[in-house]
Amino acid sequence: MGLRNFFDRIEPDFEKGGKWERFFPIYEMIESFIYTPKTVTTVAPHARSYVDMKRIMTYVVLATIPCILVGTYNVGLQTNNAIADFGASGWRAAVIDALGIGFNPNNPLANILHGMMYFLPIYITTLVAGGIFEVVFATVRRHEVNEGFLVTSMLYALIMPATTPLWQVALGIIFGVVIGKEVFGGTGKNFLNPALTGRAFLYFAYPAQLSGDSVWVPVDGFTGATALAVSAADGYQALAAQGMSWWDSFIGFIPGSMGETSTLAALIGLAFLMVTKIANYRMVVGCMGGMIGFSLLLNLIGSDTNPMFAMPWYWHLVVGGYAFGLVFMVTEPVSGSHTNAGRYIYGALIGFMVVMIRVINPAFPEGMMLAILFGNVFAPLIDYFVVQANIRRRAKRHV
Repeated sequence: MGLRNFFDRIEPDFEKGGKWERFFPIYEMIESFIYTPKTVTTVAPHARSYVDMKRIMTYVVLATIPCILVGTYNVGLQTNNAIADFGASGWRAAVIDALGIGFNPNNPLANILHGMMYFLPIYITTLVAGGIFEVVFATVRRHEVNEGFLVTSMLYALIMPATTPLWQVALGIIFGVVIGKEVFGGTGKNFLNPALTGRAFLYFAYPAQLSGDSVWVPVDGFTGATALAVSAADGYQALAAQGMSWWDSFIGFIPGSMGETSTLAALIGLAFLMVTKIANYRMVVGCMGGMIGFSLLLNLIGSDTNPMFAMPWYWHLVVGGYAFGLVFMVTEPVSGSHTNAGRYIYGALIGFMVVMIRVINPAFPEGMMLAILFGNVFAPLIDYFVVQANIRRRAKRHV
């Protein structure tokens, strides 16, 4: 028996405006997760054959699993390594001591469990805080709560530093949901990526907790620069002295946000999204082309004062959040371009912008977050010019 029959039993006039009608969005959300509804998507942004929004969002969440596993392991690894020099404190240390797990960085179980103690509170806070506002807006507008928030919440949690205070986590996701999506009408109508919108808000509102050298490894007293910060100061050649090889960066065993450090995990997710035809390859090709092309140009130009000019494209690929953003943010279908030609241009614009921000603008060594939001803003304009060019080209055929 479905939930609709349950509500009909307790309120016969449910469909006619009974007292239970105000719970209709919550009922739809629960039924969507527990049962398999016969309804399919009939409107934008995901009207495509038999693939409905539920399946698309489920596939994206599944694609993040490698990033979750490697990310939580890396958080535990970096934390346990730092504890050897600075000691452990806090409730997490008490729990680990009580379980008898220890802080040995050579113990995979210790690394995973310790990392999960940082990831789960951030993710649960994200679900609760953002979910409340999703339900509030759905209730007021009398529409169902869809699975889009599951993707937003997962991506948002993975791009946060492990040291982020939980109240800031809640504030950021609320901002992302409300200002980045709901004020424009909800899922499918937002022109900015909600997860990145929340992250950008925190970045500019609370820079001390979202940037710097002390936010990437959650151990009191420990400081350590990210690979991009080291490269901006001393060049990418200095990474070896910091114990950061290219392979470590590719696998993800370097300081950074919880789910962004592993290029390998992100590429596994990309392969899954490509096989299931969820991600559009044109955006990926455009973004890689823009990044590689502009990196090579800057390598040729060179600079005596800015060591970032010398960073090769294959280092840009594995440091910072480039790979994660490429796979899960650039390919996001709502806030990106919707024309085939526009997708190449949109991806190339982001690839160009991320290198320009990293190299030319010393204030933001990361760059990928701002580059994607910049691309989101220009996506409608790109599509407009592509459509107009198609109209003019077809009109000439009939002159």
